[in-house]
Amino acid sequence: MENQSPVVYFVIPCYNEEAVLPETVKRLTEKLDSMREKGLASPESRMLLVDDGSKDATWSLISGFHEKNAYVEGVKLAHNRGHQNALLCGLMTARESCDCAISLDADLQDDTGVLDQFVEKYLEGCDVVYGVRNKRDTDTWFKRTTAEGFYKVMKVLGVDVVFNHADYRLMSRRALEALSEYRETNLFLRGIVPLIGYRSDYVYYDRQERFAGESKYPLKKMLSFALDGITSFSVKPLKLISNLGILISVLSVFGLLYALVSYFAGWAVSGWTAIVCSIWLLGGLQMLCLGVVGGYIGKIYSEVKDRPRYRIEDHLKNQPKD
Repeated sequence: MENQSPVVYFVIPCYNEEAVLPETVKRLTEKLDSMREKGLASPESRMLLVDDGSKDATWSLISGFHEKNAYVEGVKLAHNRGHQNALLCGLMTARESCDCAISLDADLQDDTGVLDQFVEKYLEGCDVVYGVRNKRDTDTWFKRTTAEGFYKVMKVLGVDVVFNHADYRLMSRRALEALSEYRETNLFLRGIVPLIGYRSDYVYYDRQERFAGESKYPLKKMLSFALDGITSFSVKPLKLISNLGILISVLSVFGLLYALVSYFAGWAVSGWTAIVCSIWLLGGLQMLCLGVVGGYIGKIYSEVKDRPRYRIEDHLKNQPKD
């Protein structure tokens, strides 16, 4: 039974996670042991910890766990490349050895209790299984409102994303091979994975409180991530700018006609407030539009350079566990 079990890899990006890593490895080791007993994971299954240029003792901990725990493998990036690139690096590394890979965060907010359900759906024939949150009770009102608003905006803009899904998902080797064909420098995996199109399903779970350490996604990074997602998968903001320009042009024509009629009818009164408001309004709209266009041009610039998305400095790989 165990010989027929799939090789499952847990792919965990890590950035300054020394506070939580020992507990993460402990829980995932127990989970892999349990899944082996149930026939859901083979002895060759692993957890792959990707150090995204951490400044603390994260890599030292990974190296230590690798020496003592046959499940633990590690990848060290040459420098910090961000969560999405670190996750992609882990998935592409795992692709060489696994039947399926499950990506999850190191902070233990993703419920490890439902990992069995991911593999069960994979065994039923699913190539992609999305972890979807039941609710957002652990989030603040602001984060909950902005996060749900982000998913709704993405839908309006025509981007195919799974509501309340982050990066907690299973992908089969076939899906990982397909993912490797997407060459974007500006990565937004939540938008790319649904484009693969293979059979998929959902696992619903309750997100936990962070076990230890600090969040790696403060407000500034969250806003940057949201803007990257929107501009990487939709050109509708550019179309909105065009429509806004047409609307303002039409209104300007009516304003010109009104000014001419007022002048010849003798109604014209010098109005400093109206002039200043008009200048500030049009000036602000122009700056906004230039900013949006500039954002797209910046992405084109990054894509054209086609630089490597990450570089591996060290790779710790284990032999099969007896």
